[in-house]
Amino acid sequence: MFELRLICPEERVEPICDALEALDALSVSVEDADADTESEHALFGEPGMPPPASSWERSRVVALFGAEAAAQEAAALLSAQDFFSGCAVQSVAAVPDEDWVRLTQSQFAPVEITPEFWIVPTWHEPPAQAVRIIRLDPGLAFGTGTHPTTRMCLRWIAGEPMAGQRVLDYGCGSGILAIGAALHGAASIDAVDIDEAAVTSTECNAQANGVSLTAGLPDKAQGLYGVVLANILATPLKVLAPLLCSHVAPGGALVLAGVLERQIAELQEVYKPFIELQVADTLDGWVLLVGRRANSLT
Repeated sequence: MFELRLICPEERVEPICDALEALDALSVSVEDADADTESEHALFGEPGMPPPASSWERSRVVALFGAEAAAQEAAALLSAQDFFSGCAVQSVAAVPDEDWVRLTQSQFAPVEITPEFWIVPTWHEPPAQAVRIIRLDPGLAFGTGTHPTTRMCLRWIAGEPMAGQRVLDYGCGSGILAIGAALHGAASIDAVDIDEAAVTSTECNAQANGVSLTAGLPDKAQGLYGVVLANILATPLKVLAPLLCSHVAPGGALVLAGVLERQIAELQEVYKPFIELQVADTLDGWVLLVGRRANSLT
């Protein structure tokens, strides 16, 4: 395996990547050429901010080829093109052979939610103290339990009386929260997402974990629930406030994640006409907001 590295200005990245794919590169990636220097800058924005640029002002484009001759030929062909102006070939070098699967797996260990509740990749044995286990492999789902927002939601589920509850997981992704609720005794679970791939992922993960739930698009959410979970982001949570609150049964809990500490007040203000939200947990700059509907809807 050989790696072709190029340095490109932002406006040249897209045509260079297209050309590399046409030259049968096995993969093409783009990274900040100034990473780990004083000139490094963040590329991706946050909800509510202007759309991020598609690449960095000085981008490093890395393409993999199966043979050195192919990488060298790609470098020569690109260098002769008008659109290569402002770009430079940094290097062509061999990439050491690796057991990529084993290397990737070694980076992911079981995740402790509570001493008795763990998320365990399929290639690991569960810890001896684990009573409840979610089997979920990183890279195979939208949400694998390593992000602070997911861990806080699961911690809340583990600490609440879930037995017999009707639960809604809105924006279910991998279905990890729905599965966690099922493992803690929830009687009926609807897991919904706008992404059909997430619905499929949830169904597969539920089957793999031996739990029963109903997954579908958002119109599958019907009626009132004792627990409504939404681990999304602050902006969609604000838009969804009336809808999410309309699904919370009298005395039921609304659990929101995907909120940064600096966004607490604005979320509380948006939800105030419906449900009073309080900070229930914090982790690495993220917060878990929880509110309960009054025992009467009037």
